[in-house]
Amino acid sequence: MLIDTHCHIAGDEFVDDLSAVVARAREAGVQQAICILDATARVELERVPGVRTAWPGVAFAVGVHPHHAGKVSVDEVEALVGAALEETGAVAVGEIGLDYHYDFSPRAQQQAVFGRQISLAVARDLPIVIHTREADADTLEVIDTAGGGRARGVFHCFTGDQALAEAAVARGFHLSFSGIATFPRAESIREVAAWVPADRWLVETDSPYLSPAPQRGGRNEPGRVGRVLDTVARVRGMSLDEAAEQAYTNAAALFGISGPNR
Repeated sequence: MLIDTHCHIAGDEFVDDLSAVVARAREAGVQQAICILDATARVELERVPGVRTAWPGVAFAVGVHPHHAGKVSVDEVEALVGAALEETGAVAVGEIGLDYHYDFSPRAQQQAVFGRQISLAVARDLPIVIHTREADADTLEVIDTAGGGRARGVFHCFTGDQALAEAAVARGFHLSFSGIATFPRAESIREVAAWVPADRWLVETDSPYLSPAPQRGGRNEPGRVGRVLDTVARVRGMSLDEAAEQAYTNAAALFGISGPNR
C-alpha cells in the first residue's frame, strides 16, 4: 500500500477534476493520503466533506503556513487552529514553520505563530508538519523552546543538509522526501534519504507542486508518489515492495492511521 503523506488536494487546483485525480492515484496503488489544509482559508475547510467523499482513505492536517502568519493574531492562532482541528478531525497540525526565502510574513510573527501551534500540538498530542526554508537554526530553536522536548512530527519536503537531518532525527522527527529527490542535481538529498534511520522516513508529492522527474513541471498529483518511493528505495537498497511497506508503517505510526485493508 502506498501513501502520499503531504498533498494539497483541497486547493483550487483540484476543484474541477478531483475524482479523476483520486482514480489515477488508486490505479497507481496509492490508497491513502494526508491532505494539508490552510486554517486561514475557509474555502479549503469547507471542501473537506467533498474530499473525504471522493477519497475515503484521506486524512487531514491543518495549520497556519508561515506565508500566512501575518494574517492572524498571535493570541488568536491557537483558537483558530484548534477549531479547524475539531471541524476536520485532523491527525496533525501543519504545515507550520518558518520561511525566510520569501519572507511573506515578518520573521518575528512567523516564529510566534509557529511556536503557538507547536504548543497546541503538544497539548493535543498531535504530530506537526514542518515547513522550513533558509531558517534551519531558528526552526530548531522554536521547536526546542515551544515543544519542550515533547514535539514530534515530520520535516516535510526535506531539502536540508546532513546537519539538519541529524538534528531533526535526534529530536525524534521524521524526514519526508518529495519529487525534488528525483531531480538530477539533488544528490545531497538522496544521500540523506540513504542515511535516515529506517523508521524515520516518509514520501510525499506536495501536490500540486514539485512533480518528479521526468514529469517535472505542471501540476503534480498523489498518483506520482511512487516515483519518489522508487528513488528512495533505490538509494536505500530496498525493493519497491519493501520500501512501500516501510513508508506506510512509518506514516501509520506517526499519524496514528490505519489502512482500509489493515
